[in-house]
Amino acid sequence: MRKTLSILLIALIAMTSVFANGSSETSADGTTTLTFAVWDYSQNSYLSAVISAFEAQHPDVKIEVQDSPAADYITKLNTQLNGGDDVDLFLIKEADKSKVFYDRGQLTNLTPYIEADGIDMSTYNGTDANFIFDGNTYAMPVRTDQYVLFYNKDIFDAAGVPYPDNDMTWTEFEELAAQLTSGEGATKKYGAYFHSWNACVQNWGVQDGKHTIMDGEYSFFKPYYEMVLRMQEAGTCMSFAQIQASGLSYTDIFAQGNIAMLPMGSWLIQTMIQRNRSGESSVNWGVAVIPHAEDVPNGYTVGATTPICINNASQNKDLAWEFVKFMTGPEGAQILAENGQVPALSGEGYLETYAATPGMPEDIIEGLYASHISPDRPAMDKVTEIDQMLLAEHQLILLGEQSVNEGIANMNARYAEIMGN
Repeated sequence: MRKTLSILLIALIAMTSVFANGSSETSADGTTTLTFAVWDYSQNSYLSAVISAFEAQHPDVKIEVQDSPAADYITKLNTQLNGGDDVDLFLIKEADKSKVFYDRGQLTNLTPYIEADGIDMSTYNGTDANFIFDGNTYAMPVRTDQYVLFYNKDIFDAAGVPYPDNDMTWTEFEELAAQLTSGEGATKKYGAYFHSWNACVQNWGVQDGKHTIMDGEYSFFKPYYEMVLRMQEAGTCMSFAQIQASGLSYTDIFAQGNIAMLPMGSWLIQTMIQRNRSGESSVNWGVAVIPHAEDVPNGYTVGATTPICINNASQNKDLAWEFVKFMTGPEGAQILAENGQVPALSGEGYLETYAATPGMPEDIIEGLYASHISPDRPAMDKVTEIDQMLLAEHQLILLGEQSVNEGIANMNARYAEIMGN
């Protein structure tokens, strides 16, 4: 009887250990399975391509994908991680949410791995900033979207104006928009378009890499609000009220061919290629480096990064790191570029591959130049609440319901209230 109880107790302890640690499994033939949580797997060909290439180099490793629709991904991932489910690796859909996972102790500290393998983090152009907590790195940048300047070549050609310079200041941008504005009513050609998001004004204040939307004192937004208001008054950009009344997306407005210049994220590149390919648009478009302030270096821009993390509960962190290193390193970057994604890892060779995608404008490599990418929303406590507050004040400023100074004063006061200062 005692012997039977002992055997059962040993079995129970073994089973408890397995379920407590949750993660990877090793089959009888020595193959180790790592689980990888992603969203919209079938729509992101770079994921399957990276996995196939990694498995080809590591025949004893199987990457098992746990796929979810984008809308449900964060909810499902939270449930899995909080419940100790068998996830070894996962992507974070919105980089500013990474601190939530860190605070819950669900991210593996990657700094020892980075240092052991001698990885130069400067080659990620600052995109790793959102994943550094208490001096250590807890996620690696996979792919990035940065703000660039889209422009309509036909409007420039009709006006006899040279295409945008890749080292242009915001002052020069405002002057150029005036030169490109023509016509009236429904057929009017606007020199520029700023979408209704607060990011499409406030980003230029955080572009310098010194400020973030979590600063709490927002006077650095002032020059850009003043610029947009001047341009609205001059009629060289579509007004905020017009944008709201139209009900159209920025893609629709640019694709219709009535906007000369559009500061927007690089995610629009693939969309415009698809629009032109399908015949939905005939705009002859190009991409230039986003303008910058006089005291900000050329190539400084703002963006968002998709990171990959290792679950701190994984049983096989070392092997999971090998996949992370592959996906975010040179081989993974090349695969991303071949599949129409801009890798977070910098390198001209990757952009050349990306530029070879059919339908890309000729100037795409020069237009995607970036020497530093600041996060649009830093991974900090209450960043979502602060962003929503800034959007509300942004709308009031651009609708003329409060002055720039009043709006900034309200931003400062409301930040203090939200943060409990």
